[in-house]
Amino acid sequence: MTTGVRRRMGVEERRQQLIDVALKLFSDRPPEDVSIDDIATAAGISRPLVYHYFPGKYSLYEAAVRRAADELSARFQVPREGPFSLRLLLVMGRYFDFAEEHAPGFSALLRGGSVRSEAVVEEVRQAAYDQLLAHLELTDPGPRMSLVIRTWVGVAETTALSWLADRSIPRRELERQLVHDLLALAAVTAAFDEETAGVLRRVVEQEPADGPFAELVARLLALVPGSAGGG
Repeated sequence: MTTGVRRRMGVEERRQQLIDVALKLFSDRPPEDVSIDDIATAAGISRPLVYHYFPGKYSLYEAAVRRAADELSARFQVPREGPFSLRLLLVMGRYFDFAEEHAPGFSALLRGGSVRSEAVVEEVRQAAYDQLLAHLELTDPGPRMSLVIRTWVGVAETTALSWLADRSIPRRELERQLVHDLLALAAVTAAFDEETAGVLRRVVEQEPADGPFAELVARLLALVPGSAGGG
């Protein structure tokens, strides 16, 4: 049965199968703990056949990480129209879709494991950073504004990984919370940096009265004694 399946698979189909297998194995164990025999067994083929498609274990690992990175980077690309918070909420939905649908690949990607795979992970982070700059209509942000965005990208990454581990918080709540997180980071920085303050004012002016940013402001005001929101 296995031999028959092997004959029917074309070159690219077999390569993609091996990448699928690698994503699952490398998400559970570091590359050094996964052998070519493990990959061959999981794929239902012989060890020599794995080498026919990939010169070694780490080349297969890097191919798997590259595919996961390309797919994840594409999730940050949404139409640049409408309020920023709603665009970001859409991005978060797409981001968590990827994490949920491709949990092994997502974990394998962010785990890293080699210099080259770490470089691919950084490409994903840079792609997310560049897309956020585009949505904020920024081309050359100052150091504080840049730090806000890069910090938030790291928060989103860690949040998604933590959610995959236990899923104790509904993902829709986390998606909205991450939108709030970016506003909160920007607001704290805006108190000390005029560039960030200007960006924040421009974004907030375009926000709907019932949008995610307005919701966060209302909730924060409710925590302040004597404020209108706090009663």
